[in-house]
Amino acid sequence: MLRVAMLSRWHVHATGYANELRSLPDVVITAVWDEDQSRGKQWAEELGVEFVSDLDTLLAREDVDAVCVNAPTNMHPEIMIAAARAGKHIFTEKVMAITTKEAESIAKAVKESGVKFCISFPHRTRPANLFAKKVVDEKLLGDITLMRVRNAHDGASSNWLPQHFYDPVQCGGGAMIDLGAHPMYLCRWILGKPLRITSMFNSFTDKPVEDNAVCVIEFENGAIAVAETSFVSKSSPFSLELYGTKGSLFIGGPENGVKVISDDLTAKISGWVSPSKFPEPLPSPIQQWVNGILRGSEILFGVEDGVQLTELMEAAYISYREKRMVEFSEIEHLE
Repeated sequence: MLRVAMLSRWHVHATGYANELRSLPDVVITAVWDEDQSRGKQWAEELGVEFVSDLDTLLAREDVDAVCVNAPTNMHPEIMIAAARAGKHIFTEKVMAITTKEAESIAKAVKESGVKFCISFPHRTRPANLFAKKVVDEKLLGDITLMRVRNAHDGASSNWLPQHFYDPVQCGGGAMIDLGAHPMYLCRWILGKPLRITSMFNSFTDKPVEDNAVCVIEFENGAIAVAETSFVSKSSPFSLELYGTKGSLFIGGPENGVKVISDDLTAKISGWVSPSKFPEPLPSPIQQWVNGILRGSEILFGVEDGVQLTELMEAAYISYREKRMVEFSEIEHLE
């Protein structure tokens, strides 16, 4: 049985993670900590567990094997480094940290302690996106020249996101660092190592952080990626597009379908094809984490993936703040 403590209900996904953990037969939630004591006490009462006001006290408990981190992003380094040093396995909401050096400091603590770590990259578990990765790896589209991913909602314009999601200190940014994480890690996963990035962000609702954002990224393989996100887009379906020297792939859109066209397929069939078979969905990030701890199975989204996402975000925000293109070679790393 895996005994998990929930660390903060700050993030909007915290309740969902708790519900998923409680649904698993080999997991029990044993305690709650929250930087907001009133919120934490209420959550602990809902879960029927003890609220612990001091993080070090919670991390010293013998009935806590692992922690699920949903605290403000700027608190991630201190929380996760302390958890790793206490020997607690770590699941975290994205992003891992605001700066690459902070993310690398977390990775260092995790590696030194030997605890299991997982960051939440749910789009990498979905059959259509796994199909996109397979298509690229098998060169069905030839060499990829452009990738576009859009992930957006109307949380700011319809005013359903919590107000603390617009806190530039706690969050490190707005729509891009939160919702835009999904396009970012998908581009990094499919296209490889990035070279340079440029950003166009604005605040349509006059929030203290951006609520409408686009990044353009060039990768080592010559491909260009466009990562789009928004808190001000009503009825904006997820979409992923890949364009290559032999064909193209479309995922999502209003019909939530998949269509591919390729020179390699024209001998058998002409025009756009809607595939009938996809890779099986992977276990959810939470399930991967639990299985990795209890059964030693692979956790696909580890500390290196977390560092890579933070590196993309840090460069994106430097580009926005300084109004220039940023080379990834400029990003500061741990010595």
